[in-house]
Amino acid sequence: MPSVTEPIEHAAEPVERTVRERVPRVVSIVGPTASGKTGLGIAIARRLAEQGERAQIVNADAYQMYRGMDIGTAKPTVEEQAAVTHHLIDIIDPDDTMTVARFQRLARATIADLQAQGIRPILVGGSGLYARAAIDDISFPGTDPKIRERLEQREREEGAGALFEELRAKDPQAAERMDSRNPRRTIRALEVIELTGRPYSASLPRYRYVIPTVQIGLDLDRADLDRRIDIRTARMREDGFLDEARRLRPHMGLTASRALGYQQMFDLLDGLWDERDAWADVAQKTKRLARKQMGWFGRDPRIHWLQALNPALVDNAMAIIAHSDNGDYDAIDAQADAYVQHHLGDIG
Repeated sequence: MPSVTEPIEHAAEPVERTVRERVPRVVSIVGPTASGKTGLGIAIARRLAEQGERAQIVNADAYQMYRGMDIGTAKPTVEEQAAVTHHLIDIIDPDDTMTVARFQRLARATIADLQAQGIRPILVGGSGLYARAAIDDISFPGTDPKIRERLEQREREEGAGALFEELRAKDPQAAERMDSRNPRRTIRALEVIELTGRPYSASLPRYRYVIPTVQIGLDLDRADLDRRIDIRTARMREDGFLDEARRLRPHMGLTASRALGYQQMFDLLDGLWDERDAWADVAQKTKRLARKQMGWFGRDPRIHWLQALNPALVDNAMAIIAHSDNGDYDAIDAQADAYVQHHLGDIG
């Protein structure tokens, strides 16, 4: 099994795109949980089919890749998966570990295979880093326990300030944008520098496509989003999320068990919650996650935001795809990285 520590190489270099390129561009649908991404992905695939173009969905939700984690992850239903072919769903067991680096390899290989067959990939998922990892200039340096241990020992003996000054000397750009009071980030930066022989800032994610893509974001008013999350949570309860958690618990590894809602179900099974409080906590934390997702996606200037509840949603999405296929957004997208404020230290 690929491990968390293995390095990842780019599957492709940043591309020069032209109006006449023949490879079907990826359509990436992003947005907060419960915003309707799956439904829009299927609707777009069907509309493309009406136009004589094949399209299939590539999952970019971190936890929908785990077998059996169906209700808790709001995985596309059997009917939805039958309507349009889905990839990267139910590909590992809950005691296995999915990492963003591992996903990057799988997603890029899947996208390349579909494009080689003339099939347009529709990337769908609310896991922001996963969605970007598939299509963007982003790498994930490995780790070395020995280097990490040595740096941690130095931090204990010399203090976090000394390590930060070393980082400032080796990579001023990284130091300028990092918090000197966060030794964990400083240690990670120094580890990457020693491992790669390059500045840590060179590992910074770029808002630059390595695969031609158009991103469509789904936006909702806060009240509408909260209402949809409450409805989804109630449906999960009715559909048997607690029973799913009970069945999966003996087989879930540390990574899978971090999926939102499962810990509340485990605590409920252990008598640490009453039912009302457990389900209320699931809804509350889902709403909090949705806010974080909007903040994450909101930093990407290439996303074309559409109102999720607009009756003309699919028509508007198809118009954006057509413009992208014509190359209308290429010049703007190419400049995105120049005016985005990055936050160093987010890639571990």
